[in-house]
Amino acid sequence: MKALLVIIGWCLLLVLCWPLAILAIVLWPLLWLLSLPFRLVGITFDAMFALLRAILFLPARLLGYRHGPTGRSS
Repeated sequence: MKALLVIIGWCLLLVLCWPLAILAIVLWPLLWLLSLPFRLVGITFDAMFALLRAILFLPARLLGYRHGPTGRSS
């Protein structure tokens, strides 16, 4: 559905202002290539924080803490 809306929006832009539509079609791959390093940095930070969280919560997991209301009933 999202792709259909993008195509319809681009066609509308093509009718209203065709130089801007052509410029958007040409610049979109370049902007995507420029955003790749930022995505990689985001993935790296996400993995780093997941590792840090796993390390910090390891003692609680080893002691048997269970998250949520379905924990131990002893």
